[in-house]
Amino acid sequence: MKATIGFPQLLTLIFITLKLTGHISWSWWWVLAPVWAPVAVLLALAASCLVFAGLLTFIEKITK
Repeated sequence: MKATIGFPQLLTLIFITLKLTGHISWSWWWVLAPVWAPVAVLLALAASCLVFAGLLTFIEKITK
């Protein structure tokens, strides 16, 4: 199996390098954003789907 690096991993390495060399003064939260942001988006999407499904179930029970 060939190991490859994806765009988010490459971006994270670039941001970490820039932070450690002093070229950017961003917070570590933003430097590591390519790692946690996709997970946060997926969790928000999943939570939205659960809320929507709950509302549909609630509306269905009320109308019966």
